[in-house]
Amino acid sequence: MDLEIITAAERLYQGEVNLVRVPGTKGPFTILRNHAPIISALEKGTVKIVDKHNETSYIEVLGGIVEVNKNKIIVLADIE
Repeated sequence: MDLEIITAAERLYQGEVNLVRVPGTKGPFTILRNHAPIISALEKGTVKIVDKHNETSYIEVLGGIVEVNKNKIIVLADIE
């Protein structure tokens, strides 16, 4: 899957991933390959990224929007 995390000022992340966990407004959820298309609001919390080499990284967000469609994930994030 391709993940892109963007803020108003910069691109925080772009690359191939195996898993993304986001803080949805109705609770955190995990996005895996072939996830159903979705657009969801995000609340303050941590985005967990497991890249194609199974290395894990985390990005703190204050909120935002996530869109998933055809194994492409775009996060429009609010950060400090």
